[in-house]
Amino acid sequence: MRHYLTILSHEIRALLYNPSTYIAAVLFLLVMGFIFTGILDDYSRTPQETPPAVVFFQLFWIPVFFMVPLLTMKSFAEERRLGTLETLLTTPVSTTEVVLGKFSAAYLFYVLLWATTLGFHYILQVYARDVRYLDSGPLIGGYLFVAISGLLFIAVGILASAVTRSQAVAGILSFTLLLALIGGLSYVSELGALNQDFLSPMRTTLEGLRIPGHVDDFTHGIVDTRQVFFYLTGSILALLFSILGVEAKILNS
Repeated sequence: MRHYLTILSHEIRALLYNPSTYIAAVLFLLVMGFIFTGILDDYSRTPQETPPAVVFFQLFWIPVFFMVPLLTMKSFAEERRLGTLETLLTTPVSTTEVVLGKFSAAYLFYVLLWATTLGFHYILQVYARDVRYLDSGPLIGGYLFVAISGLLFIAVGILASAVTRSQAVAGILSFTLLLALIGGLSYVSELGALNQDFLSPMRTTLEGLRIPGHVDDFTHGIVDTRQVFFYLTGSILALLFSILGVEAKILNS
């Protein structure tokens, strides 16, 4: 891992020079700004017991579906299309270092973008001066969820980019995998066919994998180690498959 930091700094510079990075950042801030404004508008019309931060993080999937593909689709697909990936891997740099470097750069940018939304809550704190809106528990839990779940989401985006040389295909594949991960698991866990007694272990397992349920737990101060294990193992598996995908593509080229 001697070259990991070199790859990481190179990938951070590449992200900063990539127009899709700024498109993702602008779209993210616009979407999250509209969401936050809409939440506050609802609260101003009808006071509610649930803190605004809880509702804010329940909508985490909206930016994930467009931001993760935009941040990761170029990682390997563009380099493979241009033929620079093969050149890079002829140097003493390993495939693992390249995958981890690209993953870390995209993840750091993902977390940085979410961190900018702290400004929304700061502005609310300055102007509202209402303790019901300033509960730090949901904020800490929500951002902790974003940081942990982001490992898996970014790893899935890296995997999608590692198996194709087309940025468009990588973006669509990343979106599809994230949709299956976030929406598909929730849909399957609620199927009536799983109400049979002999399928109860499967139903319990699928309910435990429901990502929308995870964010509810985190924002209510519940950090389940099984959920943390799910995100960590999922991201490790996605990165392992990314490494295998890159090496397989190189062998076949």
